Amino acid sequence: MLKWMIAAVTLVAVPAAASAQDADAGKSVFGKCRACHAVGDGAKNMVGPHLNGVAGRKAGAVEGFAYSEAMKNSGKTWDDAALDAYIADPKGNIPGNKMVFVGIKDETDRKNLIAYLKTNK
Repeated sequence: MLKWMIAAVTLVAVPAAASAQDADAGKSVFGKCRACHAVGDGAKNMVGPHLNGVAGRKAGAVEGFAYSEAMKNSGKTWDDAALDAYIADPKGNIPGNKMVFVGIKDETDRKNLIAYLKTNK
């Protein structure tokens, strides 16, 4: 009976551990974004807006960046779920936005990227 209980607890714990977000890994994933976006001290708008403080921010709200009407009028606030959906499929998530990136299909990469973005206030 004890072996069965240990096995059951292990099976439940493994998926939770596998879904943990890793900001260090997300920093590496951010390399896919770096051509258009900046983060960190002194980050400025580039082809895309800087992403400091993106978590919790209203979409289309970075001062001085010329957003598409689609982004400005999306009504989104960048929580984890909204970021995840947008990063997976930018054009499908907000049709008419200017971002030409095809998205990041790997869920773990997206979760890690979001964790990294959250470290950049």
